Amino acid sequence: MSDEQEAVRAVQGAAPQDAHIVIRGLRKVFKRDDVETVALEDFSLEIKKGELITLVGPSGCGKTTILRLIAGLIQPTSGDIRISGRPCTLPGADRGMVFQDFALFPWRSVRKNVEFGLEVAGIPKEERRERAERYIKLAGLEKFIDARVHELSGGMKQRVGIARALVGHPDVILMDEPFGALDAQTRNIMQVQLLKILERTDQTIVFVTHSVDEAVFLSDRIVVLTKRPASIKEVIDIPWPRPRDRADPEFTSLRKKILTELEKENVME
Repeated sequence: MSDEQEAVRAVQGAAPQDAHIVIRGLRKVFKRDDVETVALEDFSLEIKKGELITLVGPSGCGKTTILRLIAGLIQPTSGDIRISGRPCTLPGADRGMVFQDFALFPWRSVRKNVEFGLEVAGIPKEERRERAERYIKLAGLEKFIDARVHELSGGMKQRVGIARALVGHPDVILMDEPFGALDAQTRNIMQVQLLKILERTDQTIVFVTHSVDEAVFLSDRIVVLTKRPASIKEVIDIPWPRPRDRADPEFTSLRKKILTELEKENVME
């Protein structure tokens, strides 16, 4: 497509051909006891197929709200979200979500936790068993396939959560502070494990974190948000291939730059 055609599409409001998720003019207002809270204001973003996009911003700025809107769990006050060209108005099998608190069933085994969504969807027993085993192996948990969740470490539990999100073959994975409850060493291990898993899939990832280090280590692009109501302050392309060296001066410099921008948003007026 020529530059002129791209310009026409931009004026007409059409999405680029390689856009997987298109968010335009998103606004979200929460109402409680006649009090309105504006969480998002004029949030627009285009995400390509297979990208790992990270949202960072001040605490309470609306990062999780954005994930919930993409998941179809809540609806925008105004604006539009489209995935593969289709309006996103309800939850769907094309999106999987990984939560910070694992959200697993402690009385079920690893296998049964990973199978749960397939079971609800009515997938035959043999097929869901085969698919669950494949993703449990991908997550490096084959030795714990019949273990109960309470027997697992925090990192193992989060790998179960990731396997459960992937097993339904969603196009989009939404990850809300998935490693936030882990200690620093386990968190770094899980980041590497996630990248290994994603090398073998082609899902688009929208990842929320409070850790700028994590964002720089994982992302294709980082979306820096303003304080509430959240809008986009800056979108940063990460120019380096993975795996990345946290001790590299360029890595450190970019991390410092993003932290400085976030500190500006956290200044009390």
